[in-house]
Amino acid sequence: MGRHTYEAALRRLGKKAFSGLTLIVFSRTLNPHDHPHATIVPELTPDWAHALRNKPGKDIWLFGGSNLFRSFLDAGLVDTVEVSVIPVLLGDGIPLLPPPYTPAKLRLLSHHTYRSGRLALVYEMSQ
Repeated sequence: MGRHTYEAALRRLGKKAFSGLTLIVFSRTLNPHDHPHATIVPELTPDWAHALRNKPGKDIWLFGGSNLFRSFLDAGLVDTVEVSVIPVLLGDGIPLLPPPYTPAKLRLLSHHTYRSGRLALVYEMSQ
């Protein structure tokens, strides 16, 4: 996750929320010694990302951070995209992707509608 998402999660949930997870935070400003429960990575590089993908284990889940998402997407490191539509009209907000807006084709894999009206969508990247 990106630094802003990480810091917000820490404030809201505390460190215990990350127990049992391999936590990687992308930040140029966090000091790794202050966050021993997390791996702090100053910059996404293709070699680092490919090495992580080749490790055994479960899927890599990117949470929060439109700039970080853009970096992974531009590097061709995104396989699926999960989007939730929450039934609230906003006049402003954080974009899913920051500019430049290069189109990315998606194919719907699954969807689920919750009683609350929230819609969960899962897409795979199309070629």
